[in-house]
Amino acid sequence: MKINAKMLVYILSTSMLIFIASIGYLTTKSRHLALEEALEVANKNAHEYANLIKSELASDFNIAKTIAQTGQAFQSLPREEWNKIFLEQQLHIITENPHYLAVATSWELNHIDPEWTKPFGRYLNGWVRDQHGNINQIETQLNTDGDVLTGNYYAMKSTGISMIVDPTLWSPTGRVEDQYINTNISVPIKLGNTFIGLAGIDVDLQRFQDIIETIKPFEESYAFLLSHDGTYVAHPNSNLMGKLIADEYPEFNENFQIVENVQAGVNFFFTYKNENNQKNFYVFAPIKVENVNTPWSLAIVVPNKVITSKAKTILYKALLVSFFGLLLLTIVIWVIAKNITNPVIRVTETLKNMAKGKISESLIMEVKTKDEVGEMTQALNTSINELNKKAEFANQIGSGNIDYTLDLISEEDELGQSLINMRNSLLKARSEEEKRKEEDKKRRWTNEGLAIFAEILRNNTDNLNVLAKEIIKNLVYYLNANQGGLFVLNDQEKKTVVFDLLSAFAFDSEKFIKKQIELGEGLVGTCAVEKQTLYLTEIPQDYIHITSGLGGANPNSLLFVPLKIENTILGVIEIASFNKFKKHEIEFAEKAAESIASALKSVGINARTTLLLEQSQQQAEEMAAQEEEMRQNMEELQATQEESSRKSEEFSGIINGIDHFILKAEFNLNATLIDANDLFLRKFQYKINEATGMEIEEFVAKKDVARFQKILNEVMEGKTHQEVAYLKNKNGDKLKLITSFAPVFINENFEKILFLGIDINQYK
Repeated sequence: MKINAKMLVYILSTSMLIFIASIGYLTTKSRHLALEEALEVANKNAHEYANLIKSELASDFNIAKTIAQTGQAFQSLPREEWNKIFLEQQLHIITENPHYLAVATSWELNHIDPEWTKPFGRYLNGWVRDQHGNINQIETQLNTDGDVLTGNYYAMKSTGISMIVDPTLWSPTGRVEDQYINTNISVPIKLGNTFIGLAGIDVDLQRFQDIIETIKPFEESYAFLLSHDGTYVAHPNSNLMGKLIADEYPEFNENFQIVENVQAGVNFFFTYKNENNQKNFYVFAPIKVENVNTPWSLAIVVPNKVITSKAKTILYKALLVSFFGLLLLTIVIWVIAKNITNPVIRVTETLKNMAKGKISESLIMEVKTKDEVGEMTQALNTSINELNKKAEFANQIGSGNIDYTLDLISEEDELGQSLINMRNSLLKARSEEEKRKEEDKKRRWTNEGLAIFAEILRNNTDNLNVLAKEIIKNLVYYLNANQGGLFVLNDQEKKTVVFDLLSAFAFDSEKFIKKQIELGEGLVGTCAVEKQTLYLTEIPQDYIHITSGLGGANPNSLLFVPLKIENTILGVIEIASFNKFKKHEIEFAEKAAESIASALKSVGINARTTLLLEQSQQQAEEMAAQEEEMRQNMEELQATQEESSRKSEEFSGIINGIDHFILKAEFNLNATLIDANDLFLRKFQYKINEATGMEIEEFVAKKDVARFQKILNEVMEGKTHQEVAYLKNKNGDKLKLITSFAPVFINENFEKILFLGIDINQYK
């Protein structure tokens, strides 16, 4: 079949199915839209009338609030006078508002009667309207025996919160037929946070019944009004007035939590099928008076059949429109089919030219329609444009403009992505080249700076102060810093390690002439201790010289570089700048510090050499004068040494003789062996490395340890002790010795304990 026939067969059959589905959808959708429209209309009406009722209640509440606020001034007048004023005010209010059944104030007796001391009891004074419309005064004392804990007055007294009391039926005659619904609106009277009474109004709610009966947003719809506890305040069915919805329709109330939602003060809606099998739609709008925690709710009820009647009308019209739509569709398809053929032929011709590699703008076709053929033509035109852009991108890259950009048509644009990857590779190569040039520039800058400082160090080897001045000045200039200081180790100070501020640049010289930094003091001392470069950028704005060795400015960055040779610290350089130091600048400063440290050491050595040379010349003259005296002293010393040598040899011989007969050992003050002669070691069968460190108790039998401890205590007190004792050798064999323990004093200091012993095992 040709395209025309195919379109008629396929599209019409498909359209039939679509129309059938559409009718079903329209039916469902129309019902839904009708329900939404009903909800919107009912909700709007409910809120409008809820606001109307709210304004009525709010007006009554504001009158009660005004009375309460006026009551706060009761202390400014005598009781008779303010009581009279309040009665006149309340009489005027009940007269001007015919729907008010009573207007009164109730006062805590302990606040208005000085003689009343109980925490309960109240005074009620106001006006009441009787069944004939006459207004009579009411004045009495209540709760004089105690508060009624379940009453509304005590609830307000306890909480201090305004109330709209749940309405009740009341009959002035006592007959049921004369009942009408009313409520009480009460506002607390306070002095500060103290409850002193309340102002209350009893309001006839019959006027709300008149409002309810006028609410009919739809045919057969109606409205009703519920109080905070679910009491019917107004309803088309007057028999429900004053009754609780939870009592009249318990299942209905429980299923939809009506009373809970009313008390929560929320807007809610639902659909419910009543006992007559009639489905109704309910919308509840909250009525919340400001500063009152007992919201009411206005409900509007719409029969579901009224809502769905519009949906049925829409369905019938849709069927009629569908029939004429199918007829029109057949004609339109025929015309469209003919109009599709010509564009397809032109698109095919363009694709053939593109297959040959031609992508000029002359291939772009005019798009006359927005259908699939138009989209196909537009897509083809887009392909031609994108290929032209990619060709231009390649030409630009080829001509050296590698910053030229290309926007990808989509994430699947592989050709465009390949071209961008090529461009990125070229950009990366250029970036690496620029980075290499930048590194060369930094390296050249570093080498030039090191050369400058090498020249400075060569030209100033004689004067340490001049050298320090040139170093710090040129270092600050070369690093483009603001100020700096050079601290050098003061090797003349013996007691503490200190660093002198030898030179500073950009500071008032009077401030740093005598500045010294101890090791570990501030940032300079910390750098000297750690022997590592410190670089700080987080610096308090009030930083001056609390922890820095310089002071006088608030830099944004501080650089501390130690001057060291083979881990020996010679000084510290401090550089302050309002700019951040770059990494290569810090590395340059560290390299320069190595050369500076070497120069400082050389200058120091030269200075000390010069000083020593001068001292040696002076000493040579003194030594020449002393040489003759020394010569004479040497002759006397030589004679003395000869005599001393003779006595030393004699004493050594005596000691050697004693060592062959007496056991000798030395113990420290902890009674641990530190030395022993050969005779001692042979008798006790130890080698010197085994015996060294042994406690004296290890040479004593266990039964004699306590006794030897007493001997040691006597020796530690500086006494000498001798006795015949039994000791043990390494194998545990007993040795019978004549022993002597004596303290050894050196320069009047008790240094050690001397043990002497004579073996008497072979003697009887």
